Amino acid sequence: MDSDGTRDARGTHAHPVPRPATPFEHNATPPMPTVPPGAPPRPDGSPFLTWLRTPRPEAAPGVWRLGHRPRPEQEPEQTPARQLISGALIAFLVGWLVWSLLWNGYLGSWWVLPLQLLVPDSWRNSDSNVSRAFLWYGYYSLIALAILLVVGRLGRWGEVWRRYGPPAWRPAMPVTERPPAPEQDPAEWPHLRHAGAHEAAERLAAEAKAGLMRDVDHARISRAWQGVRSGRHTLAGFTGAVLKDGSGACLHPSGERDLPVRHARHDLLTGQVRLGTTADDPRNPYHYRGAGLGLDPGLLGTSLLAVGPSGSGKTGAVVRPLAESLCLHALAGRASVVVVGAAGAGLGPAEGYDVVVRIGHPDSAYDLDLYGGTTDPDEAAAILAEALVGDLADPHPGSDSRRSTTVLAQLLGPFRAVHDRFPSVPELRGLLDGAPGPLAALRKALTDTGQDGLLRELDARERQMAHPGDAGTVLADRIALLDRPAFAPFFDTSGQTRPFSLKALDHPVRVRIDLPQRGHADASRILARLVLAQFTAAVTVREDRSLFACLILDDASGAVTPEAVRGIQRLRSVGAGAVLTLRTLDDVPRPLRGPLLGAIGCRMALSGVTPWDGQDFAEVWGKEWTETRDVTDRQIIAETPAGKAVHMLRRVITGQAPTARAVTVRQVERERWSASELAHGVPAGHAVLSLTSVRGEHAPPLLVDLRG
Repeated sequence: MDSDGTRDARGTHAHPVPRPATPFEHNATPPMPTVPPGAPPRPDGSPFLTWLRTPRPEAAPGVWRLGHRPRPEQEPEQTPARQLISGALIAFLVGWLVWSLLWNGYLGSWWVLPLQLLVPDSWRNSDSNVSRAFLWYGYYSLIALAILLVVGRLGRWGEVWRRYGPPAWRPAMPVTERPPAPEQDPAEWPHLRHAGAHEAAERLAAEAKAGLMRDVDHARISRAWQGVRSGRHTLAGFTGAVLKDGSGACLHPSGERDLPVRHARHDLLTGQVRLGTTADDPRNPYHYRGAGLGLDPGLLGTSLLAVGPSGSGKTGAVVRPLAESLCLHALAGRASVVVVGAAGAGLGPAEGYDVVVRIGHPDSAYDLDLYGGTTDPDEAAAILAEALVGDLADPHPGSDSRRSTTVLAQLLGPFRAVHDRFPSVPELRGLLDGAPGPLAALRKALTDTGQDGLLRELDARERQMAHPGDAGTVLADRIALLDRPAFAPFFDTSGQTRPFSLKALDHPVRVRIDLPQRGHADASRILARLVLAQFTAAVTVREDRSLFACLILDDASGAVTPEAVRGIQRLRSVGAGAVLTLRTLDDVPRPLRGPLLGAIGCRMALSGVTPWDGQDFAEVWGKEWTETRDVTDRQIIAETPAGKAVHMLRRVITGQAPTARAVTVRQVERERWSASELAHGVPAGHAVLSLTSVRGEHAPPLLVDLRG
């Protein structure tokens, strides 16, 4: 055990749950590497300054903006190489023929009339042979140049030069941009200077140039400055913290300034994490082709659903980068994140999280609060009922979920009134089973304290237990899945353990919850529903909704319920989002597939989905109007020898037989991606992804290379 009472074991984190702290409170942390004594400071070309000064133009949703070069909306038409070279050669031959005819007089002498009419006779009849030669040959050169310009324009010689000449041989040289002016240089913190914090700006600019600042430091201090601008913090407190600690000011409560390791590319200035590259495919809009794909909280605020079989890259290519990005945002004070997955699923090292809850593992330093940190029996009953029997609920009024909530409220209210806490798992199981001992003891305690209203709740529960089809039986069977020896140290309500509650999402906290998959699959599904229900309940009552909260649920099989879909629909308006992954949509009840796809703004179909899953995605992505061209070619038969010669020449030039072409252009409505294309046309390592931002911006379904 460490001095602060935390366990520093493998798989657990040595930091306690982050406490509420002002962003200017300095925590003890190892010092940052400094410049060695006597060594010159790092030049302005340091990686951090290069990253900070790289342009980030405005782009369509999902485009990786760091260094992005916008492309036209429409793809320019490009002449085929054979046709381009043939046309250039024919134009040259035509120009040569015209000049030969003019030079040899076959077309008469009319082309020298301008020289004869405009130039004095004394110049043309000069005694000097040199002068006459210079005049006439200069005129000839002018006419030849005019012919060259005309045939060069007709033969597209400029395009041939750009595509096959020396400009195409040289590698693209990097564009060296001039350093920005001091008032526009982000490394000089101009917004701080304009607000009067000159000393703080000077300190931060000096540390940036010396190589002592990281991207997380820049994002964290920028977040603290937003708090000053919004009035939550004072300018004097901000300036004092910066002058004292420099780029280490306004630390995260854990005292950390970066993650132990990064696997993905992150741009904290825009908040994006790069997931791959949009494929250069005709089905992608032209301005998206070849561009990087990046996701940010503005897109995750509409939630993300990724569907793909095992091995398609859901965890490694989607969940891990997103969890890593949100952990960086948490260190910058911008977000709080809860990552839920199976133990050993590769969700990042434990050192990258503040809280690691390893349910069923004896070395876990943290427990999970079964009731979500609430003290209201009705709220606790609703959350617990959703976790236990939410997957059995019918999406109509009067379903099992509501009756189960009533059953639990009839027991949780009286128990809390007597013991000032909620029951543990064994105690709740005994009450739901209707064992005479626990119910009699609870009745006696209520009678002794004179709580007649709660006695009526208990009487109603006992009457319902005698009726067939009582919901308490199902609840008792489900809670028994958590009343196992492996979970005996967990879900304790006596105060002897350190339970983690999702009420802590009011602060920038990084949480990882490992579910016990092996041998406890049903219990894992209950716990996944429990965390999802607690998350949707906790984020809706937060005070600071500028702090983005996100739940990442790796493998949401069995967690999608009617109440969960309604909760996901509410996340967008409270500054929160959810990332769910599924092996197949068959893990979701058929009546909920449409509402789930409709409630989530970002939808991803990975390589290997079934045609049935592809049909659901094709329906939600809808259709679009496209222009189709029906081309009918009819071969032309030459009757004369001259015609046959012309046709032969045309075949040599174009590579095709002479035809008469009839083109019919129509506007038709077609699916953006059909079920067959999604099932069989997505290459390995790719995915089709549609995006929606919280501001309502849309990106059509894009074919993305997750390995790029």
